[in-house]
Amino acid sequence: MTEQTRRTWAEIHLDRLERNYRKLRALAPNAAFGGLVKANAYGHGAVQVAKKLEALGTDWLLVACLDEAEELRQVGIRCPILILGYTPVEYTAELLRWNLTQTVYDPDMAKAQSQAALTAGGRLSCFLKADTGMSRLGVLADEEHMSEAADTLAEMYRLPGLNPVGLFQHFADADTCPEYSRMQMNRFETLKQELEVRGCHFKVYSACAGAATLNYPQAHYNLIRPGILLYGHLPDPSCAGKMDVEPVMEVKTRIASVKHLPRGTCVSYGRTYTLERDSIIAAVPIGYADGLFRLLSGRQEMLVQGRRVPQIGRVCMDMCMLDVTDLEQVHPGEAVTVFGDGLPLEEKAETLGTISYELLCAVSPRVNRIYLNQET
Repeated sequence: MTEQTRRTWAEIHLDRLERNYRKLRALAPNAAFGGLVKANAYGHGAVQVAKKLEALGTDWLLVACLDEAEELRQVGIRCPILILGYTPVEYTAELLRWNLTQTVYDPDMAKAQSQAALTAGGRLSCFLKADTGMSRLGVLADEEHMSEAADTLAEMYRLPGLNPVGLFQHFADADTCPEYSRMQMNRFETLKQELEVRGCHFKVYSACAGAATLNYPQAHYNLIRPGILLYGHLPDPSCAGKMDVEPVMEVKTRIASVKHLPRGTCVSYGRTYTLERDSIIAAVPIGYADGLFRLLSGRQEMLVQGRRVPQIGRVCMDMCMLDVTDLEQVHPGEAVTVFGDGLPLEEKAETLGTISYELLCAVSPRVNRIYLNQET
C-alpha cells in the first residue's frame, strides 16, 4: 500500500496504451495520427497520456478547449495541438501565444478570428470544419448546399489572418449505419473536390474518428482521430471482433471494514436492501463522488480475492457495501477491483444504458491515477 493507493485509485497501464496506439497506426499506415486527449484523456490523465503519445511519435494531440491545450503546453508538450471545440474570439491572441491550431466552423467567427489574429501580429493556424451530417459544428455541406458550402469555406480559407492547415468532418453513425456514413463520405469527397476547383488545398484532410477508422479505410485520408479505441474500449458493440484492444484503466479500492450482520438487517440509505441470511458485509471507500454512479446501486459486482461479489444497497457519496459472505477471511485493507481485468467496464455501462466513454470521464479527480510501465 502506498499513499496514492490507500483509498481508491485508478491504475493506468501505459504499456497497453502503447500497444493500442501501434495497432491503430498499423490500420492506417499512410495517415498521420491524432491522439485524443480531451476530457482529461477520457479520464486517464491528459498530461501523462499526452507525454506518452508524444514520446511514441503521435503527429497531433486533440483537445476540446483552450484550457485543455494550455495545460499541455504549460508542462512542455510541443506536439501540434488541435482544439476541436469553441474558443471565444477574445482569446485568439492566446491561441497564437501557445502555437495552437483552432477549429474554425462559422464564417462570421472566422472573420473575427482573422482580424483578431492580424491585430495580434500573427496568422491563426486552423482546421476548417464541414458539417456533412452530424449537425453539430461546421459549415453545412449537404447536396442542396454543396456549392454554397464550398464558396463559404473558400472565403474562410482566404482570410488574411488565418492559416488553414486542414479540412475535416465528423461521422454521426459510423458504428451501425453504413448507408448514412457512405453519404457523409460522398459529401466530404465532393466538398474536397469543389474546394480544389476553387484553388483551396489543405495539408491535412480528416474524416475518421474511432469507429470510422475501423469500418471505412477508404476514408482515412491523411489523418485519423481514434478516441476510445486508444484507451482500449470499442466505440460500439457492433465493432466487436474488428480489433483487439486492451483497456488501459482499472479502478480499484480497498475494504474499509468487515461486519458480521444478522438476517433481516437493512443496508445503506433508504433501507432498499435487507439481508436474507446472516452475512458478512464489507464497506469500501468509493461512491458517486468518485464517479461510481448511484444508479448502479445493487446492480453491479466487484472483484474481491479475484472473485465476483455483489454490491448491495444504495451507493453513498463516498462508500458502498459488498456482500462477501461466500469468501473466506476477508480483511480491511484488501484491494477490490471496481472495473478492470476480469470485470469489464462495459458491464456497468450496459446496466446503466450508457457508454464506456461516460463512465471513464466520470472517474473523479480525487481518484488518484497511478501510471504503470511508463517507459516507451
